[in-house]
Amino acid sequence: MDFAAARTKMVDNQIRTTDVTSHEILRAFLSVPRERFVPDQRQPLAYIDEDIPLGGGRYLMEPSPFAKLLQLAQVGPGDVILDVGCGTGYSSAVLSHLGGSVVALEENADLANRASETLDALGIVSCAVVTGPLVGGVPTEAPFDVIVFQGSVGEIPATFFDQLKDRGRLVVVEGYGLSAMAKLYTKEDGILSDRFGFNCSVKPLPGFESKQSFVF
Repeated sequence: MDFAAARTKMVDNQIRTTDVTSHEILRAFLSVPRERFVPDQRQPLAYIDEDIPLGGGRYLMEPSPFAKLLQLAQVGPGDVILDVGCGTGYSSAVLSHLGGSVVALEENADLANRASETLDALGIVSCAVVTGPLVGGVPTEAPFDVIVFQGSVGEIPATFFDQLKDRGRLVVVEGYGLSAMAKLYTKEDGILSDRFGFNCSVKPLPGFESKQSFVF
């Protein structure tokens, strides 16, 4: 299979057509071999416009919503980025082409090991894979200029806003199914604000379910 041709078609047919206009983002997606980050038996499907199962109930996000999240985040060359739920490391590899350094957080040890091995094999030295609970973030490396979630969440723990640098950006898909939406959170002088980005549905990250409230 001609993966380079498939990569170009992914960018032209899936990403450009969904209003992603950033040349830096398009170049990043063209530069990273997505097939290296999926299970071997799924490599022929690496460039389809669907979430790809990675095992353990985890998925590699569909290219288009991921690209749109990155455009919403406006990642800059010197940014320090937290990639929450990096899976096998594909998202971190793409982010490494946009920012200064990436902290790739993954709680599944098998996925984290695969991420480290693949990133090392590709010579991507600006990504550091950290194994630990996704819901805790990485406070020892905070604050971050950008925080990106690789899946939808029901609720964002306050610790992530604590780990966000002033004038930092956090992008996430909130909600599940057809009611989910991408949102951008920004922090200015310690004050958080948010705005709607776009509607989308992606696979959820574990551990971020909304806490049920009691109704009397």
